[in-house]
Amino acid sequence: MKMKMLSRNPDNYVRETKLDLQRVPRNYDPTLHPFEVPREYVRALNATKLERVFAKPFLASLDGHRDGVNCLAKHPKNLATVLSGACDGEVRIWNLTQRNCIRTVQAHEGFVRGICTRFCGTSFFTVGDDKTVKQWKMDGPGYGEEEEPLHTILGKTVYTGIDHHWKEAVFATCGQQVDIWDEQRTNPICSMTWGFDSISSVKFNPVETFLLGSCASDRNIVLYDMRQATPLKKVILDMRTNTICWNPMEAFIFTAANEDYNLYTFDMRALDTPVMVHMDHVSAVLDVDYSPTGKEFVSASFDKSIRIFPVDKSRSREVYHTKRMQHVICVKWTSDSKYIMCGSDEMNIRLWKANASEKLGVLTSREKAAKDYNQKLKEKFQHYPHIKRIARHRHLPKSIYSQIQEQRIMKEARRRKEVNRIKHSKPGSVPIVSEKKKHIVAVVE
Repeated sequence: MKMKMLSRNPDNYVRETKLDLQRVPRNYDPTLHPFEVPREYVRALNATKLERVFAKPFLASLDGHRDGVNCLAKHPKNLATVLSGACDGEVRIWNLTQRNCIRTVQAHEGFVRGICTRFCGTSFFTVGDDKTVKQWKMDGPGYGEEEEPLHTILGKTVYTGIDHHWKEAVFATCGQQVDIWDEQRTNPICSMTWGFDSISSVKFNPVETFLLGSCASDRNIVLYDMRQATPLKKVILDMRTNTICWNPMEAFIFTAANEDYNLYTFDMRALDTPVMVHMDHVSAVLDVDYSPTGKEFVSASFDKSIRIFPVDKSRSREVYHTKRMQHVICVKWTSDSKYIMCGSDEMNIRLWKANASEKLGVLTSREKAAKDYNQKLKEKFQHYPHIKRIARHRHLPKSIYSQIQEQRIMKEARRRKEVNRIKHSKPGSVPIVSEKKKHIVAVVE
């Protein structure tokens, strides 16, 4: 029987004494440079520094609203068209290419609580504090016509959110309960409720389109099946969830924006433990939206900043803020995955780049090759301390920075108290609970 085995001579690589120089294996191939790795390290370091130098994410501010921007919606067919609803009942349609308002509609009396577009893009729906659901044409009225809604539904209670089905002429509203409506009828097809608190947000699943999820002020996240007209299951968290967003690429994954400064990514098949807890905000998270690739999402917070999180990481890769930006109420990731929009309560909609240092416009083939090469170098050397520190560093407003320091002290105190309690208790009497399970109160099916 013939066996192949490695055989190495220690004389080739072991020093005879400690005072000898380290023996370095040498490759005599003339095509390989002896200093290839040091050269690549320097290039990776320079590429990382240049990335931070050219990180200028802010593009434009769309101003014109006379009150805080409360909700945003994307056009399903046209990348340049965006809709926004304000706290004074006004809805504006914007052209992102020209960066101006192309139409204004006085839709409601009081807040515009929710806005969504029809899957074909021919019309959009709004709900407001005046207990009405209105359907509007996407194109403006013709010459001599008045600005009037196509349909108006008068409800019994205030509607706090709306979302349209991704493929059918059906939409859902929420308030005291979740109502499923047919566009041609003035009464809901079915009404679903589980609990007695008001529901703040409802979202259809973009993949399994008959599924929808809602979050209520009694700390519940409830999942529904439209075919059975019944709730499926719910998870109760420590604090209230403001909104949820489904992953457009993975049917069972959704992310919840919570009042306890965190975001929770769940797999709906196992709600007892979140897939990931995303921590970085220092105030309540008010909105969340996924990128079309499903690999990242953006969150808006009461701490006057927006953050971009990779789905599989607990920490954000980017934070955007300006001096004038106040509490960010709504956020959207554009359908081409390149830009982010956010609406805040100082009446502005801001447009940002999804990748802060990305060059806009047409790239030459040499620029593309250099960009790809630098990206691979940064990935190769990303864990080296110097490169890691430069890539991770962000300037933060003083308010956010001081709150981060304060919360770090509080978290360390809680951890120390927990460790001491376990240390001085009878073995096994104090259970060790993971960070993921700490915030889940119960799952009800």
